[in-house]
Amino acid sequence: MVMSMTGYGKGEYENELYKFKIEIKSVNHRYIDISVKAPRQISYLEEAIKKRIKEKLFRGKVDVYINLEYLSESQIDIKIDNELAKSYYCALEELIKNLNLNDNISLNNILNIPDIVKTKKREIDEDSIWKVLNNSLNIALENISYMRAKEGTELKNDILGKLDTINKYVKNIEEKSPEVVIEYKKKLNDRISELIDNNIILDKDRLNNEVAFFADKASIDEEIVRLKSHIKQLKLILEEDESIGRKLDFLIQEFNREINTIGSKSSDVLITGYVVELKSEVEIIREQVQNIE
Repeated sequence: MVMSMTGYGKGEYENELYKFKIEIKSVNHRYIDISVKAPRQISYLEEAIKKRIKEKLFRGKVDVYINLEYLSESQIDIKIDNELAKSYYCALEELIKNLNLNDNISLNNILNIPDIVKTKKREIDEDSIWKVLNNSLNIALENISYMRAKEGTELKNDILGKLDTINKYVKNIEEKSPEVVIEYKKKLNDRISELIDNNIILDKDRLNNEVAFFADKASIDEEIVRLKSHIKQLKLILEEDESIGRKLDFLIQEFNREINTIGSKSSDVLITGYVVELKSEVEIIREQVQNIE
């Protein structure tokens, strides 16, 4: 299946303690490049997250945004040191009595004393948090994979349509190619006849040798055969169930090589026109291939 490298997927999952919202965005890239933006509390899970993503996505610049929400009433444990509070209270009462002060001890007086109230953030349940995160991640990966597959199908169909157009141009060039030699021989014969006296017999062997040399030099039979082979091969690659972007990129380079050779060998205006059209179609495919995984 052809997969595009452009896509977006969102996943949400929760249990009684945690809720995760994950967004994954991807664009084309030569390799797989994953960037994870997650809360500091789960930074230790970054490698596990990347590993899971690499099992589904093989190429692309992938940005992952993770939001963690605590669903329990509080994630902070509060502990009051009652013995310390009593000691401070007794000490303050004695101080008021000794100084003969007309004052009362309030709760705020006690709470403002250091170490009376201690807070401690609860430890996260690593097994539970990974289960919720992984489920959310799986949903996001399914969604982005669906989007990438849908766009990949559209790319595939468009490329196949352009391959049919390319194949028509190649056939036109193949049909025109033999005529080029015949036309060259006729032009050469006419030109020589203009330059020499009609009473002089034309050296047919020399003319034929010149035509044979031109035919060999201008022959594009091998390029035509290879182009046809490339078209078949590209269609087969589009049916493979693996990452095919790099294969396609290499094959498109071979397309351009054969087309450029045909263009350099041919002096025929019609074939040159076909070459221009071929280059245009192949360039569009090359741009599309850049976005295929």
